[in-house]
Amino acid sequence: MLSLCCSALPSALLMGQFWSSALEGWKDPSIKPDRVKPPVFDPLYGFPNGRKKREMVATDEEMDRWNLHPRERDYCAHFLIDHLRCMDHYRPFAYWNCKEEKHALAKCQWEDMILRMKEYERERRLLKREKALNEDKDSNGSENPAVTAVAG
Repeated sequence: MLSLCCSALPSALLMGQFWSSALEGWKDPSIKPDRVKPPVFDPLYGFPNGRKKREMVATDEEMDRWNLHPRERDYCAHFLIDHLRCMDHYRPFAYWNCKEEKHALAKCQWEDMILRMKEYERERRLLKREKALNEDKDSNGSENPAVTAVAG
């Protein structure tokens, strides 16, 4: 029987998105975005035509009326309110009758999670880029002439 330990495997087999980014952030914490603090870079940087602003559909009064917890008061709150309304209307057979509302809520939460992941990765890439530019500038003693020619 062939037994392989982790050190015998090629590094390409061990590397994955989570582990490589976690190791990279552990080795160099300066390129790891802080998820608690707001973004460091301008949210419109890199978007020449601007970005679509996210708007809350559910109002504070609606969320108070449905007794939503603070963790539920996100951009998908209106789908949650629709789902709760359906659950109240079709009780006790709500499981079968409210599938569309539940699916819409799950889809909204999935898209919100994807958007948050993209924002985190964007911030991480911009931090890495800024660090590389600073290191390049420090190693050359002055700005890179190719960068100044493009900027100027």
